[in-house]
Amino acid sequence: MENFDQIFTLLAEHEGIGLNTDIFETGLLNIIALVGILVYTGRDFLGSLLEERKSTIVKGVQDAEDRLNEAQKRLSEAEKQLSQANIVISEIKNETISTKKMLLESDSFVAKKDLKIRFDRALATFRSKERQIFIEIKEQIISLVLKKTVVRVKEVFGPKERATALINDTINKLEGDLL
Repeated sequence: MENFDQIFTLLAEHEGIGLNTDIFETGLLNIIALVGILVYTGRDFLGSLLEERKSTIVKGVQDAEDRLNEAQKRLSEAEKQLSQANIVISEIKNETISTKKMLLESDSFVAKKDLKIRFDRALATFRSKERQIFIEIKEQIISLVLKKTVVRVKEVFGPKERATALINDTINKLEGDLL
């Protein structure tokens, strides 16, 4: 920063910045001659370098365009494969759903059939037990009726032989009718 201030201080002391129009003093002719000689002598060398550089750039651009076209072709092919894969995935999903439905329906049918068989067996067992209980109750009622009849006959007829024969005949008839 101090150098910067010194530059402005020197400029202020010496009448400021000016343009030197003396061609010999500024060396402008020397610079122009040097540039001219460089252009004349370096024309072939620079021309061949520039031409070589131009061909390298053109070749690089063409290679880049070729790679771009190839990449675009591969991209479109990959997009086609992706769409085909999505179609296959959706078909697989649909098949999976239909298979699940069929399995559920099959399982439901098997379960219903199994429940029906179990219910029928339980109902048959219940009816069998009901018949067995009914027969047991019937036999108990018959037995009670016969016992009460025997007791009542003994009270009415007493210990006579004829009464005993009558009771036995009646019992035999009742057993045959009730069974």
